[in-house]
Amino acid sequence: MTLSRGKRAQAAAIAALGTPVIEFLGAGYDWREEGRAHLERVAREGRPPIFAFWHGRILAATLYFRDRGIIVITSENFDGEWIARIIRRFGYGTARGSTSRGGMRALVQLRRDMRGGHPAAFTVDGPRGPVRVAQPGAVWLAGATGNPIVPFHIEAEAFWTTRSWDRHQIPKPGSLVGIAIGPPIDVGGTDDGTVEVARQELEQSLSRLERQANALVGRP
Repeated sequence: MTLSRGKRAQAAAIAALGTPVIEFLGAGYDWREEGRAHLERVAREGRPPIFAFWHGRILAATLYFRDRGIIVITSENFDGEWIARIIRRFGYGTARGSTSRGGMRALVQLRRDMRGGHPAAFTVDGPRGPVRVAQPGAVWLAGATGNPIVPFHIEAEAFWTTRSWDRHQIPKPGSLVGIAIGPPIDVGGTDDGTVEVARQELEQSLSRLERQANALVGRP
């Protein structure tokens, strides 16, 4: 999809305005972590992780994992353009595509980037849902590269919720924010059966991590 010059200029303006707002929001977050040892173990093994999380936690995840050279898929439409421009300012790389358009091309680029040592990240129920249903892209990439999936979930003590399909959570300034990082998930191949078993395992892991992250901020 090719955007017009006007749309590109509009996306650039959104990124220029949005970046300092996100920086302001995140400056006062009080992070509480659980499971960081899983991430550190993967780093010691020299295997770039494939981060997996729900679409409704993009803002907080962008701040927590910033400046690590993580490659993420962003859609080729207008929304994907301004999102890509913002996350690049936070030290991310992008592979353009989605589950509905250009997805396989983006996965091939991610596979190439991971061979170069870059981690990857997926909002596994994106870009349009169904909410909290994992799509197979992250699992396929893990099976194709031999790199582990590292699932995580983030919850804030105080937050705003958008009216979007994913009910996006925006932690309020100064909020306690909990991140629960799960054990790595290895995928033994890319055949349909293997991918489906691992996809279900990923969903179950993210559900457990959501409960853990809520407990970190004092929510039952």
